[in-house]
Amino acid sequence: MAHDQELDASGLNCPLPILRAKKTLNAMAAGQVLHVIATDPGSVRDFDAFAKQTGNVLTDSREEGGKFHFLITKG
Repeated sequence: MAHDQELDASGLNCPLPILRAKKTLNAMAAGQVLHVIATDPGSVRDFDAFAKQTGNVLTDSREEGGKFHFLITKG
C-alpha cells in the first residue's frame, strides 16, 4: 500500500511505538499516510485506540511474519 512515511518501531515495547508515531504524524500534513511496523502484540490494540483518540484514521492493520503493520492517515 502507498504511504508517505515509514516508521520502523520493531523491538520497541509500549508506549514507544505510539510515541514515535505521534511525533512523526505531528510533522506530516493532513491526508498523508504513515506506515508503522511494530513487533509488540499490544500495539494492535494501542494503535486502534490511538487513532480514535487523536482524530487520525487507522486505514489498515495486519500481521505479517511476526510483525504488525499499520497504515495511519493523518486527520
